[in-house]
Amino acid sequence: MKGYVQVYTGNGKGKTTAAIGLAIRAAGAGKKVYIAQFVKGMRYSEIKALERFDEITVEQFGLECFIVKKPKQEDIDAALYGLKKVKEVIVSGQYDIIILDEANIAVFFKLFSVDDLMSIIDLKPDNVELVITGRYAEEKLIQRADLVTEMKEIRHYYQSGVEARPGIES
Repeated sequence: MKGYVQVYTGNGKGKTTAAIGLAIRAAGAGKKVYIAQFVKGMRYSEIKALERFDEITVEQFGLECFIVKKPKQEDIDAALYGLKKVKEVIVSGQYDIIILDEANIAVFFKLFSVDDLMSIIDLKPDNVELVITGRYAEEKLIQRADLVTEMKEIRHYYQSGVEARPGIES
């Protein structure tokens, strides 16, 4: 089966959630999934849930708090280590689907370049599905992808002071 490159981007909620939904669907079909989460390092509810699936492997390449301003060297080091790991994983032949969660944000914060991300696509075997998530997808990536979905925020209760709720947003 041919694998494609999918990008989930935009300022709306649901990019990671969509990728995780795909991972669960794939696991249900007996496919092996690898999820690399960039920028994120906290043990969110989604990580706890995915631990229940033997077919899904998740590794985080971020620090405990999300980058708010300028990234620290530790943020850059974690992301670069993650990129190195993803390159090993993608050529290993062990996984049917590889998800690079928040890779677009890693590019936005200059933890690595869009060309680094493109080099991952270049390594992708024909049968591997590659999913890249995060706001601010670069035009170069959008043009290269086979499927691009933009999540558009219409309204979000966060603007009304609602903080992230366990099991819903965190």
